[in-house]
Amino acid sequence: MPKTSARLLALLSLLQARREWPGQLLAERLEVSPRTVRRDVDRLRELGYPIAAFKGPDGGYRLDAGARLPPLLFDDDQAVALAVALGTATATGAGIGEAAARALTTVRQVMPARLRHRVDALDVTAVERTGGPPRPQADPRVLLALSDAVRVQEVLRFDYSPGYTPAADDVPPVVRRVEPHRLVTWGGRWYLVAWDLDREDWRTFRADRIAPRTPTGPRFTAREVPGGDVAAFVAARFQGSGGPGAWPCRGEVILDAPASAVAGHIRDGIVEEHGRDRCRVVLGAWSWPGLAAALGRFDVDIEVVGPDELRNSFADLARRFALAAGRGHRDAAGSGAP
Repeated sequence: MPKTSARLLALLSLLQARREWPGQLLAERLEVSPRTVRRDVDRLRELGYPIAAFKGPDGGYRLDAGARLPPLLFDDDQAVALAVALGTATATGAGIGEAAARALTTVRQVMPARLRHRVDALDVTAVERTGGPPRPQADPRVLLALSDAVRVQEVLRFDYSPGYTPAADDVPPVVRRVEPHRLVTWGGRWYLVAWDLDREDWRTFRADRIAPRTPTGPRFTAREVPGGDVAAFVAARFQGSGGPGAWPCRGEVILDAPASAVAGHIRDGIVEEHGRDRCRVVLGAWSWPGLAAALGRFDVDIEVVGPDELRNSFADLARRFALAAGRGHRDAAGSGAP
């Protein structure tokens, strides 16, 4: 039988993991008698934990919420998980980095020395991608408002700011009415997946561009997202798998390289064998020049199957590259360089 202190910690952990526990099931999980469970429950009550008993054939216990709930206790695995979650919060895009750092400091102070040493040994640094503009952070209050609307299934009205274009400052936000379905995170940004009532179609909205309006609208009956899988739906929106919201520019080429050498560098496309040491590639991108540049990085001969927009983009890039090479050669010659 485990020691009383360890058993109390295990009992508290079980009560936190589930709404209600039959007394007999708790006894089996802890490998003790129902009488011992009753005594341990009384000990936790003396420590201030509001544990209620319920009657019936499967009578048992539940841990009620309360303002006087003492600090939660963590076992080793929970402490490590908490440290990792709080330590990497800056990379979530939720704008909670400072609050997470303070929370980790608070939790660390109430941990036993043994757990504190383990957490301190787990030094995690969240590094965001560089080379691009700063990634906007979603306001935690907005995330909570969106999450509440999803939970209670109420129509949500909000002002939606335009994308970051040179003229964005002159474009006022647009009022949108949606049935919120799910709040998701993708690539360090937060998005709201919702049914747009005015456009009668599914949409994904950047949470950092949303300013909720109050009050919310009437209740609604939840629809099923296309395909039934929110993760797959969002992935299709951003990866261009051919489903709803696929890449706006999608082309097909033949590369003078074996499929085995190309497949490892194509994330969201199709690579197939096409004869000896050649392969067929179908790929998408946000623009035709971007797609041409992505295919040109393989440094092999390319045959464009289609469409004409991709073929024209290759011609435009060839002209620009030739102009850049010629300008560089003239500049070097003018400076007296060999």
